[in-house]
Amino acid sequence: MVKMVAETQEQENLDLFTSTQSIIKEAVRMLGYSDEMYDLLKEPLRLLTVRIPVRMDDGSVKIFTGYRSQHNDAVGPTKGGIRFHPEVDEEEVKALSMWMSLKCGIVDLPYGGGKGGIICDPRTMSFGELERLSRGYVRAVSQIVGPTKDIPAPDVYTNPQIMAWMMDEYSRIQEFDSPGFITGKPLVLGGSAGRETATAQGVTICIEEAAKKKGIELKGARVIIQGFGNAGSYLAKFMSDAGAKVIGISDAQGALYDPNGLDIDYLLERRDSFGTVTNLFTNTITNKELLEKECDILVPAAISNQITRENAHNIKAQIVVEAANGPTTLEATKILTERGVLLVPDVLASAGGVTVSYFEWVQNNQGYYWSEEEVEQKLRQNIIRSFESVFSTSQMRKVDMRLAAYMVGIRRMAEASRFRGWV
Repeated sequence: MVKMVAETQEQENLDLFTSTQSIIKEAVRMLGYSDEMYDLLKEPLRLLTVRIPVRMDDGSVKIFTGYRSQHNDAVGPTKGGIRFHPEVDEEEVKALSMWMSLKCGIVDLPYGGGKGGIICDPRTMSFGELERLSRGYVRAVSQIVGPTKDIPAPDVYTNPQIMAWMMDEYSRIQEFDSPGFITGKPLVLGGSAGRETATAQGVTICIEEAAKKKGIELKGARVIIQGFGNAGSYLAKFMSDAGAKVIGISDAQGALYDPNGLDIDYLLERRDSFGTVTNLFTNTITNKELLEKECDILVPAAISNQITRENAHNIKAQIVVEAANGPTTLEATKILTERGVLLVPDVLASAGGVTVSYFEWVQNNQGYYWSEEEVEQKLRQNIIRSFESVFSTSQMRKVDMRLAAYMVGIRRMAEASRFRGWV
């Protein structure tokens, strides 16, 4: 059974990688670049696989496998998170580094895309074991990362504490304090105000802009959010505070639905550290049922491949905003677009995190720190400009929003590669 689950996850990651390649190929063609440009962009420039020995609490030594993928550094240093997860593999890390390149291009940051991961289950590890693993990873990849090479950040099951350990280890290796090596740090170590809520803020801004395009008043709009982790829970709070009616939320255990609206503050107070709250209720429905409920705005904020060709015709929302990575398949994207649903793709909607990570890096480099209000203002300006760029490309070129986003994201990277004389 375990082997079957692992094989399924491996196939999903391979599908993620190949589907990303197929959209990049179409975007390169639409932009008029050569086949050589696609050959350059279809794979990361470098992928490092490392083995990390860690002394466990019981005295044994366990060897962990880790990865760091750097997709393209023509524009500038690569940037992207590090995830600790038992299902991390090479294909996933490669695909996500490519997505980071696209995100950085869409929001006009001077970065290429990077991504890292370690095959582990942090939920079964002690505080000391996690620290030793985090420091060991930095030692293993230290030659290819740094403030002007590749800047890591938090991702799945990593947090500011892990970023702090990694920054400290890198600073020890370099023999000087290096806060700009990594983002998502605690505030006292050079973190940025507004970083924790940045992804949800970016999604919120995209929802506001999409609602304007569809002529939907956000106050009173019916919103369903699949996923109640970091992004989903903050998003639910932001939507509720804006006057929208959050009628559905879900986590890994199931979903809650109430057409009259849910009490988001009540749910936030009762969720556990993994974002689970539905196990406290008996009147739950399935995640699949929640996706097909009638609403104005649907936000998949959980895992990939949730909206497929099997259920795309049953989606009743006017707007779908992807807060998760790859929640809608390419076939479903086509179906939704043909039905007149405005789909805001993940590479745009979830770009708030990397945008504020860039702000953190800038603040580290200049040694001057901004207020939370300044960060939010700059984030809003950046996301609105990026949304308009993607939307206008979609309208002008008569393509769906996903392909339009890829076209916007690739253009900067392709031009930088061309000027450098790489292609």
